[in-house]
Parts: sequence; structure tokens; C-alpha cells
Amino acid sequence: MDKRFFLRDTRTVARELLGKYLYREINGIVFRGIISETEAYHGPEDLACHCSKGITPRTEIMFREGGRIYVYLIYGMYYMLNFTTMSDGFPAAVLIRGVIEPEFSENARDFIPLQAKTDGPGKLTKAFQIDKKLNTQLIHPSTGLWVEKGPPIDFKIVTGKRVGVDYAGEWKDKPWRFLLKKS
Repeated sequence: MDKRFFLRDTRTVARELLGKYLYREINGIVFRGIISETEAYHGPEDLACHCSKGITPRTEIMFREGGRIYVYLIYGMYYMLNFTTMSDGFPAAVLIRGVIEPEFSENARDFIPLQAKTDGPGKLTKAFQIDKKLNTQLIHPSTGLWVEKGPPIDFKIVTGKRVGVDYAGEWKDKPWRFLLKKS
């Protein structure tokens, strides 16, 4: 996906990332999986969004033009992978909550199943070796993390409340979580 894909409304990007391949290349090993769950965090009014408190060293990346990687650490142990969206100055990002059918390859052609859980944001980043070194980088093969068109899938998209944002008042109930479900 080129940068223009990410320069759109965060909720649209979150929905349309479903079914796409997430790729991670590190030390000659390529990981990939089909994005199966996302959450949208959109704008300074969204009290569940990190940027609702303004620009900080941590959130500055969210205020940049879409198409960048935002990685942060929670509970001192789990990295969270996000992709920034929208135009320069409007803070927003999509959290990648999980992938299905994770695979890896040592030659970037012959993929075999990855025997690791990727059904949660912390599990995904651990399995794909994603950490803060990627923070602020472009979503592009040259940085080792990118998104491509996925295979044909027989799933429907369902929406729900975002996870772990009970502190956000009415914003906790926004149906900005998107999931693939078997049809």
C-alpha cells in the first residue's frame, strides 16, 4: 500500500487494512500475516487517543502526515504497533490488534506457518519482532515493515467497542474496532 492509502479517514483505513498482508523483514527473515483486527484512534477530541493530551515526545509522530509507524510500550513489556493516518497536523492512528495465518520465510518466497500466537497486539509484536526501533519510520519495505494486498478471503467485517479504554468516557463506546469474522 502506498502512502496515499494512509492519508485518509482513520476509520476507513482501519476497516480497509483488514485482509491485507502485514510484512516484517528482520535479519533476512520475512514474517507475514493477514491483518484480522484493528482499532481507530481519531483526533484530539477522542479521549481514548494518546494525542488527546496534545503533542508530547511520545505522541508527536501522530501529528505527522499518515503513513508512518507508531510503536509504544505498555505495562513495561508489550509493544503496540500503530500506523499513522490523515494529513499533517491532524493526530490519528490505527492500532494493529492481530493477524491470522502468520507465516515466515528465510528466502522471501517459500512461507511456512509460524508457530506463535498473533491474536493480540502484544503477541503480534513479539512474534514479528516489532519494537521501538521502528517508531517514526515509514511503512515501507525499506524500513522492514509494510502492508500489501492480501489474498481473497471469505470473511465479513464486524465492528465493536475498542479494548482497554474505559477511562475515555463516551469515547470508550465508539464502534471503532474492526474484526474479520468467518462468513
